[in-house]
Amino acid sequence: MSDLDPGRQWLDALQWDEQGMIPAIAQDADSGRVLMFAFMNRQSLQETVDTGSAVYWSRSRRRLWRKGEESGHTQRVRAIRTDCDGDVLLLSIDQEGGIACHTGRESCFYFQLQGDSWVAVDPVLKDPGKIYGK
Repeated sequence: MSDLDPGRQWLDALQWDEQGMIPAIAQDADSGRVLMFAFMNRQSLQETVDTGSAVYWSRSRRRLWRKGEESGHTQRVRAIRTDCDGDVLLLSIDQEGGIACHTGRESCFYFQLQGDSWVAVDPVLKDPGKIYGK
């Protein structure tokens, strides 16, 4: 039996942490590749549902983070799923421009453990300085 109560209002059915956050994984809808991980709060999840574009909560900025607001690399949401416990979200997305990571890579998960070292195994697709102009 699942811990998720589908009879409750959809936002209330989720298991929010003590800061009102829930982990969210963004996955490419076509390839299945995991592109990034972030947190969402109720407001960001509601805005994501309302607009169809991914909105996260930036813990470092302490504000809503509309993915692509600076880079232009927005995420169009095709589907949102939760696990059996309702304590993590999986967003099936179309990644605008093919770049999800602020380093200019397709995915934030570009380091691979090789022996006893983490090695960057994915190429930079676009110089971050040209994305953000900094």
